[in-house]
Amino acid sequence: MLWDNTMQDKASTTAPTGLLDRLRQGLGRTRENLSGGLGRVLGRQTTLDPELIEMLEDHLLMADVGVETTQRLIQSMQAHLGRGTGDAQGALSAMAAAMEEVLTPCEVPLEIPAQNTPFVILVAGINGSGKTTTIAKLCRRLQDQGHSVMLAAGDTFRAAAVEQLQVWGQRHNVPVIAQHTGADSASVIYDACEAARARQIDVLIADTAGRLHTQTNLMEELRKIRRVLARVDPAAPHEVMLVLDAGIGQNALAQAREFNEAIGVTGITLTKLDGTARGGIVFTIADQLGIPLRFLGVGEQPEDLRPFVAREFVAALLDHEAGGAQP
Repeated sequence: MLWDNTMQDKASTTAPTGLLDRLRQGLGRTRENLSGGLGRVLGRQTTLDPELIEMLEDHLLMADVGVETTQRLIQSMQAHLGRGTGDAQGALSAMAAAMEEVLTPCEVPLEIPAQNTPFVILVAGINGSGKTTTIAKLCRRLQDQGHSVMLAAGDTFRAAAVEQLQVWGQRHNVPVIAQHTGADSASVIYDACEAARARQIDVLIADTAGRLHTQTNLMEELRKIRRVLARVDPAAPHEVMLVLDAGIGQNALAQAREFNEAIGVTGITLTKLDGTARGGIVFTIADQLGIPLRFLGVGEQPEDLRPFVAREFVAALLDHEAGGAQP
C-alpha cells in the first residue's frame, strides 16, 4: 500500500484524540468481539458468580487471549473489583486495570542512542506478516525523528523482494544496499553495515527472508547474519525486531517463541490488527514472553504504525477512557 510522502507521522506516547480514535478504529473487530461481549456479560448482574466468570472467560478466549493469560486476567479483575464498586462500570474498570498490569511491563519504546552509528535493526518474520511494509513505515518514522536511514535488502530468497525494497528506498530517498536474488544474505547485510558506518548513517534497517520457524536452514541463516554483523560491531544487531501477523492468533505465540530461541528477539511489532478479531494475542505474548512490544500496525497509513502504549491500547480495546483504569 502506497502513501503520500507529505503525510506526517505524529504518533507519540501521549496521543491526541484523533490518533486515539484511529487506534480505536483499527482495533474495531477485536473490540467488537471482546469489549462488546464483556459489556453485555458485565451488564447483566453485579455478582461475579461461576456462570458469569465462565462467560467472561469465553469472550477472552474467543479474542485469542490464551488460557493461562485469561485465568490471570480474571483473577486480577476479581482482586481489583474487591477494592472498588461492584457495578458493571466498576467491573469494566477492574478488567482494564488487570489488562494494563499484563501489558505495561512490555511497554518499552524503541530508542535510538546517539553513540551507535549505525544502530542496526534486524527485521525478521514469516512471509505475509507485513515485514516489508513495516520496514517502510519504520523508515518514515525514523526520518521524521531526524535520523538518517539506510536499508539492506537481505531478503535475497524471495523473487522481487530486492526490487520491492528498492522502490521503498526511492520513495523515501533512502539508500538501499542490495545484490542479486540468491546472493548470500549475510554478505549483503555485512556490506550494508560497512557502508552505513562509512557514511555515518544513524540507522540501518536490514530486511531478511521470510521464513517459517520450522525451516531449519533459513533459521540458521539468521544466526549467521548475527555472527557476521558482530564482526563489524560486537553489539550488532542492536535490535532484533520480529514482525508478527496478529491475525494468526496463537500461532503468533509459537512463532515468537521459536524465533526468540533461535536469534534472541528484542522487540515485537504486531501487524494487521485492523483486519482481525483475534487481537487478544497481544495479552498472551506480553504475559507469556515478556518481550518488549515496540509497535502495533492498525492500518495502511504511516501513522498506523503506532508505538505500543498499554493504557492507550486497553482504552481503545475496551472503549474505555484512557487513564480510567488505575492499577
